Amino acid sequence: MPCEVAARFLILYGSQHGQAQSIAEEICQQAAEHGFTADISCLSNQHKYNVDHEIRPVVFVVSTTGDGDPPDTAQKFVRKIKNKSLAHDHFSHLRYALLALGDTNYANFCNGGKTIDSRLQQLGAKHFYATGHADDGTGLEVVVDPWIEGLWDALKKMFSNCTQDNYHKNASGQEKNKSDLEVDLHLLKLSEVDSQKGKTITSDSSDVETLFTALVASLKQSVPPLSESVLNVPALPASYLEVHLEQGSTERVSISKAVQCTQDDAVKTAILLELDISEQNIAYQPGDAFDILCPNRASEVEELLLRLDLQTQKNCAVQVNLLKNSTAKVPLHIPQNGSLQFILTWCLEIRSAPKKAFVRALADFTQNGSEKRRLLELCSKEGSADYNSFVRDANVCLLDLLRAFPSCLPPLSLLFEHLPKLQPRAYSAASSSLQHPGKVNFVFNVVEFPARPEHPARTGLCTGWLADHVSSILPRPSSTFHLPADLSIPVVMVGPGTGVAPFIGFLEQREKEREANQEATFGETWLFFGCRHKDKDFLFREELERFAHNGTLSHLIVCFSRDEPDAAGTVNSPTYVQHNLRLHAKNVASILLKDKGCLYVCGDGKNMAKDVNDTLLEIIGNKLQIDILDAMKIVAGLREEKRYLQDIWS
Repeated sequence: MPCEVAARFLILYGSQHGQAQSIAEEICQQAAEHGFTADISCLSNQHKYNVDHEIRPVVFVVSTTGDGDPPDTAQKFVRKIKNKSLAHDHFSHLRYALLALGDTNYANFCNGGKTIDSRLQQLGAKHFYATGHADDGTGLEVVVDPWIEGLWDALKKMFSNCTQDNYHKNASGQEKNKSDLEVDLHLLKLSEVDSQKGKTITSDSSDVETLFTALVASLKQSVPPLSESVLNVPALPASYLEVHLEQGSTERVSISKAVQCTQDDAVKTAILLELDISEQNIAYQPGDAFDILCPNRASEVEELLLRLDLQTQKNCAVQVNLLKNSTAKVPLHIPQNGSLQFILTWCLEIRSAPKKAFVRALADFTQNGSEKRRLLELCSKEGSADYNSFVRDANVCLLDLLRAFPSCLPPLSLLFEHLPKLQPRAYSAASSSLQHPGKVNFVFNVVEFPARPEHPARTGLCTGWLADHVSSILPRPSSTFHLPADLSIPVVMVGPGTGVAPFIGFLEQREKEREANQEATFGETWLFFGCRHKDKDFLFREELERFAHNGTLSHLIVCFSRDEPDAAGTVNSPTYVQHNLRLHAKNVASILLKDKGCLYVCGDGKNMAKDVNDTLLEIIGNKLQIDILDAMKIVAGLREEKRYLQDIWS
């Protein structure tokens, strides 16, 4: 493989909702700090790169969408490399690393990245760094952060080998495989002289005494042995932005109806919103989702401005420039000349849990010694357990840290460098445009985070705000989660709780189709619904009973998991949707295996979707008298044929 003299590499990303792009841009920005020059491109922009002849190392960052598919922006690239006419050594010149993003709550974990990775290997490409598989179900940063840290050493070894002997041909004339390179974190020891301050950083005796008085660790303080440890902390991220404030939008839709679907004493509050989209000329099908962009809470933005002593400058225009000699890029989600209040409200995710690099940078702007020590503990290798417990798992945000550490006063540029882009949230349409022309319905549970020592009680950013307002929406058409075009194909729908939302759209659509095609043959429709209490949170009860009464819905199968025993002393059984699936196993198996029907599952991906999948394996195994491995192959075939479809979330 030829070698460029400059330490230059290429970053290619495939992103569906912006996470892979954000991580790729972060790698690009960090590259200069480590002595590299990085070029970056989306995989969809094939005119900007050519891996067929790429001599630079390539770093891929690829997400997964749908039923384990590569993101839309990577589809064309995947089709290209899957071309069966390509020679087995087509990519023998290519040296690459790949970071795959996925969610273990979904089937086919990281399959988008794995698809590209395995195909590149088949065509002769070689790893120069081990592939990373990041799980959004547990927190992407758990894998992403150390993977990026280790990438720099891997690249340095790559270029070092290239400079010395053109990658050291081995005895057989083949290039050495560097896939076993280890991930080594670049660390600084606090016991060493701090290069920024010119003095040793250690815990003084008064700090230790204070920590000993409280034997329970918290966000604000640690306990031994961490409080007495010498810390390994990440290197201070280099600043690359300067921000100037000078004296000097978003399309909205209106709410036409808002209804609380649950009783006041229900465990969760579900709200149905009907939005008027007639002026936006938005077309959608049942099963499609919409990206809804909600702003940060006005009260939180105001508190942040006050905390940073910028309240009087909130209407100033923001000018963002790169520091001199910086090779990074100004984040694309920060507009030039937007007001400070607008950027903090609409552009930056101020509710996101600060990554360790951000915590490390905040420590440098903290005056109190014990507060600075605690922030350094939280971002250190030794403090990983505390970081997970008191920051990531506790859903702590920047404001929570600023409340907990009052002597921390970061500059505005630091927030712009570290806060991620405010991302839209996706919600499935709970309506059919045939039934509601010019309107779209959504149903959602208001997410509530109870008060805890790290932060006050609060509602989820988007669901809490949706309960009062609605901002811009963008349709996110589903390529697969639609009713079959053939009206005679039977369908089984599994949607407990708010997971029933897209199926209301399905049934409204089918109702209109039945009215317009009275001579047509329609396949059976089964809906398995569940909730806690029949009288408190049975969503769309009247609509579902109407669909069942007029024949639109052939079978409505419901269960209530928390209802008390009835007057006869018997408990309503079964408890969950998977139990009802098991009771109707014969019908479900016949629909899927004999009638070539479709199974749709919508709702919680952490538990329900997994339980339904396990039940499906059991049903198919029993029906065909096969073992679990053979049943898994049948289920995989259903997914491949797009007859087993999921719209799930964690």
